[in-house]
Amino acid sequence: MDAQVSAGQVPKIAARNVSRIYQTVDGDMVAVDDFSLDVTDGEFVCVVGPSGCGKSTFLRMIAGLDTISAGSIQIAPGGVPGKPLNSVVFQEYAIFPWKTVIDNVAFGLEMRGIARKERLETARYWLDRVGLGKFAGYYPHQISGGMKQRVSIVRALANDPEVLLMDEPLGALDAQTRVVLQEELLRIWEETRKTVVYITHSLDEAVLLGDRVILMTAQPGRHLATFDIDLPRPRSIETANTPRFVEHRALIWEKLSQEVKRAMEQNQ
Repeated sequence: MDAQVSAGQVPKIAARNVSRIYQTVDGDMVAVDDFSLDVTDGEFVCVVGPSGCGKSTFLRMIAGLDTISAGSIQIAPGGVPGKPLNSVVFQEYAIFPWKTVIDNVAFGLEMRGIARKERLETARYWLDRVGLGKFAGYYPHQISGGMKQRVSIVRALANDPEVLLMDEPLGALDAQTRVVLQEELLRIWEETRKTVVYITHSLDEAVLLGDRVILMTAQPGRHLATFDIDLPRPRSIETANTPRFVEHRALIWEKLSQEVKRAMEQNQ
């Protein structure tokens, strides 16, 4: 079992021997197999692995959006009444086209019964933090893809979840916009210290953002290795130019490349 929790300390997220099995026309398909992971409060954990290894399935099980076939996942509540255990940011722009930017950001607070004045003040605060304050009254079709994803991210943060779950949140963006949002994520996380589980295909992104990088095997997704990222914080895009960053990336790729090849062979 992968764990970074001191003796006697309760992990924020405790996944124990988790499996997910889907029934298909060809029989049972094991997507995730006997996967365990502890995440401490305030930790930023990135999960990488070849396509189809079950990364997103695991995240959806944490979020309660997919069924756990075996094992268990627990999120330790923080003791604040009404505070959601988790919020999810997906790769797709999962915002409502009929709502304005500010109403999209305030949506989770509305669902919690927060008064309109308070929820709009909170939404405005988060929009200002990511440079979208002047777009508060716009509709999604009137803003760029990078702006839409910023709206998705701050909507999750505005709801003040115990855990932030991010499934390839920058994967659909162009390279330049992705770099800008990586830096924004670094800045926001430094300020909030949310517990984050972050799914990505990008090794550069995983090493830049994460305290740890968890590597999964080709399907069925199992825990293969854990890499502690000892790069000093706060980090920026310039961190990617340091020798230590390059060392981390090369070490992870050495193992990941073998799993990528194995996944390709499975699909032939």
